[in-house]
Amino acid sequence: MGVLYEFLPLILFLVALLLKDIYVAVMVLMITMPIGLLAKYLQTKKLDRMYFWSTVAALVLGAATLYFRNPKFLFWKPTVFYWALAAACLISQWFTEASIVQRMFGLVKELNTDKMTPRDWTRLNLAWAGFFTSLGLLNLYVAFNYSVEFWGTFKVFGLFGITLVFIFAQSIWVANKLGDDAVPVSDSDSE
Repeated sequence: MGVLYEFLPLILFLVALLLKDIYVAVMVLMITMPIGLLAKYLQTKKLDRMYFWSTVAALVLGAATLYFRNPKFLFWKPTVFYWALAAACLISQWFTEASIVQRMFGLVKELNTDKMTPRDWTRLNLAWAGFFTSLGLLNLYVAFNYSVEFWGTFKVFGLFGITLVFIFAQSIWVANKLGDDAVPVSDSDSE
């Protein structure tokens, strides 16, 4: 259900973009993202920090887009978001005990992540930082070389699809590193 709160504003943004124009789409995004954030908070009783900062970026860059009547401000929103994630990965690598990626995989209770070496975690974290940096660059390339409508479609479906493929590939890599411990055993399998 949480993904719906995050993805629905993007779908509504794209529909408004394709039916009207970028400025109506920006207004739709600026209205629906805070509503989605609030709905997600009310459901989970926790503030999703990534979605919060994405909403703040949408509001600030959306307001600049509307005020200056220039969509280039909004074009930067995904890039700023992805580059902030890349920076967070790098900062966590250098200044915290466990990188963001290591903590993220550690949340999956069924995984015995102790099998991965510090070198493995460093490689994985750097891969995520490189991935987010590349996504930011790709967003700018599409934004400044294709139509606004194409960029909007790419922003909603292309960046999401690329991210899913990357997560799937990383999950396979981690599963190979962890061996048999990567596959959770259900109660019925142990009988």
